Amino acid sequence: MIRLEQLTKRFPGQEESAVEELTMDIPRGEIVILVGPSGCGKTTTMKLINRLIEPSSGRIVLDGEDVTRADPDKLRRRIGYVIQQVGLFPHQTIFDNVATVPRLLRWPDERIRKRVEELIEVVGLDPSRYAQRYPKELSGGQRQRIGVARALAADPPIMLMDEPFGAVDPITRERLQNEFLRLQ
Repeated sequence: MIRLEQLTKRFPGQEESAVEELTMDIPRGEIVILVGPSGCGKTTTMKLINRLIEPSSGRIVLDGEDVTRADPDKLRRRIGYVIQQVGLFPHQTIFDNVATVPRLLRWPDERIRKRVEELIEVVGLDPSRYAQRYPKELSGGQRQRIGVARALAADPPIMLMDEPFGAVDPITRERLQNEFLRLQ
């Protein structure tokens, strides 16, 4: 379960808080969608949950652990995160991008290979054609799909998604959404 307690984020030089005293519970296995206009704090809230930015005040509790005091790198290995801008490593192949977190978790090579190939297929690409390519060799929609695959790679118990399907075609979007529902 994720619990946000009076979570606030104020950026220096800004009069208003990006997030103001947000309190909410997200039960395990639930899909929660943050909806609101641009600038209302949706992305900031997700960045706070996985500690890409630090809260000004309040607490973030994951499964009973106050993660505002946890090692942020270890925390992020437990959270899949997909952003609209994708965030793939340009100097790494598609295979290496998807394999990033499983390698950090020291999975055996064969398990990594199988998982990466499986996920490249899940997002509608052929591993034999795409695994050794680099992000610059893919379309925007293909890069976005690989970003989703990377977020799923280590079977994280938590997935944070910030407009992950904006650059994918409607058929692929539906397939990815159905895969998330299946995984849930």
